[in-house]
Amino acid sequence: MRADLRNRVAVITGASSGIGRAAAIALAGAGMRVVLGARRADRLQEAVDIIRNAGGEARWLRADVTRAEEMTQLARDAASAYGRLDLLVANAGVGYFGRLDSTPLSDVRRLIEINLLGTIHGIQAAIPIMRSQGSGHLILVSSIVGKRASPGNSVYAATKFAQVALAESLRLELADAGIRVSVVCPVSTTTEFFEQAGARSPLRFNPTGPIYSAEQVAGVILRVARRPRPEVMVYRPARLMVILNAISPRLVDRIMAVYWKRVRPGQ
Repeated sequence: MRADLRNRVAVITGASSGIGRAAAIALAGAGMRVVLGARRADRLQEAVDIIRNAGGEARWLRADVTRAEEMTQLARDAASAYGRLDLLVANAGVGYFGRLDSTPLSDVRRLIEINLLGTIHGIQAAIPIMRSQGSGHLILVSSIVGKRASPGNSVYAATKFAQVALAESLRLELADAGIRVSVVCPVSTTTEFFEQAGARSPLRFNPTGPIYSAEQVAGVILRVARRPRPEVMVYRPARLMVILNAISPRLVDRIMAVYWKRVRPGQ
C-alpha cells in the first residue's frame, strides 16, 4: 500500500549536499515537512530556500552526527516544530580510499564515528519519538559495498555492512512498535563523495560501473518512503552480484581483482 506522505515529517542527515540534499528536496516535493541536519549551515540554508521557494515546508539545524546530543536535538526539534517525526533518513557518510595496512587509525575512527556511530546516534534519537506515536520509518543509506566489499575500501565497506546489519536487526526489534526499517544501497553516485574522499586518501577512485545522480537515488528513497521495503538496490542488477558472491565468493574475488589492478596502476 502506498503511503500518503503529505504533512508527514522527515529528518535527513548529511543534508547539505549530495544524496541527503536531493532526498530532502524530493521528500518536500511529495508534501513532507522536512528538517535538514548537517554541519555546513550555509549549504543547509540554501537547500531550505530551494524547498520553500518551491512551496515546501522545511527548516534546518546544524548537527554533527558524531555527537549524540546533537542528533537528539535534531529529532526533538522536528517533533517540537511539527508535532511528530515520521521518517529518519540516515544518510551522512564519508569515505577513504587505500589499503587497510596503510590507513591511519585516525581515518579509521573518523569513518566509524561518522558512518556507523552517526547512524546509531540518529536512530537512537528518533526511536523514542516514533515509539511514543506508535509509528515511524527509518531509512539507512548504505551502499552496494555494504553487500560485497571492494578492495581499497575496507573500512568504508565495513561501516556500510554494519548499516545493513543494523537494519536487519532493527526490523525485528521495532516491529511491535510500528516502526518500519529499510536499507537503500546505491552504486556509484555523482556527488562530492569521491572528490572529498580522494583528497584525504592515497588512492583516487572515480565513479565506475552504473553511475547514478543524487536525484536518481533520492527518487529511490522517495519510493521506499511511500512503499517501505526491507532492502533496495538502487541498481537492481546488482542483486545478482550479491547472490553470486553468496554462491561463489572466489569467483567474485577474481572479478574484483581486475578492478583493483585498474584503480592502483603501478602498485
